[in-house]
Amino acid sequence: MNEIMKVLTIISSIFIPLSFIASVYGMNFSRENPNGGINPLNMPELYQPHGYITLLAIMGCLIVVQLYFFWRKGWLGRSN
Repeated sequence: MNEIMKVLTIISSIFIPLSFIASVYGMNFSRENPNGGINPLNMPELYQPHGYITLLAIMGCLIVVQLYFFWRKGWLGRSN
């Protein structure tokens, strides 16, 4: 039971930050306000040509860093 809980914790700790990032970028953003001006608090990277690929790369790096951390702690099957 302890091993199962460890695996489930690792899986959830990987997917919770990814879900948060995807939910923030999944919201609808309008570049222009109703008066015709540019919204100053809008996410400018949404309108960059490589914004989607950059976000996927950041999410991939996040996964790699977390897996490396778990491996260093000995939680991914490394014998102590």
